[in-house]
Amino acid sequence: TQSGLGIGLALAAQLVALHGGVLGAHSPGPGSGSTFRFTIPSIAAPPVSAATGAQAPDRLGRLVYVEDNTDARQTMAELLRAFGYEVVEVADGASTLPTVLSVEPDVVVLDIGLPDMDGYEVARRLREHPRTCHIPRIALTGYGQSSDRDMAARAGFAAHLVKPVDAFELARAIEALLATSTTDRG
Repeated sequence: TQSGLGIGLALAAQLVALHGGVLGAHSPGPGSGSTFRFTIPSIAAPPVSAATGAQAPDRLGRLVYVEDNTDARQTMAELLRAFGYEVVEVADGASTLPTVLSVEPDVVVLDIGLPDMDGYEVARRLREHPRTCHIPRIALTGYGQSSDRDMAARAGFAAHLVKPVDAFELARAIEALLATSTTDRG
């Protein structure tokens, strides 16, 4: 009887799709419950680095991901890690600037509706600090009106994505910003 944001099934479907699988749902009717099944192909284990004994993927970029909803943050962070990003998770607005200063990420992915301070204020603080002003920011929010997009642009966000966001769409936005910042530096 309780409802959520509706992102759980979408995230599960994305995780299964990332593994080349299919997710299906079946219900005999109202009040009868639902059955969810997925299939994924079997694959060979990834090669292991002889020197460290661990898998050695190339790091695509370092991200700070700010989201107050623990489940949503952890799930999206794992998806981004599966894409090859190094992800540092932050649960509130107040911790963002100190974390960004210490991590020096390539991109900050930032929820707008944070409980302690909104994402616009966090973006303002990042923009005003000389060590973080150059780091591109992506707004990841439940607010999707054109006025919300305009506010995000005025706040200095390079991209505005609406939840529930497709992990591939987020990865494309991150890649575009990484390509732009590499071009600007080089």
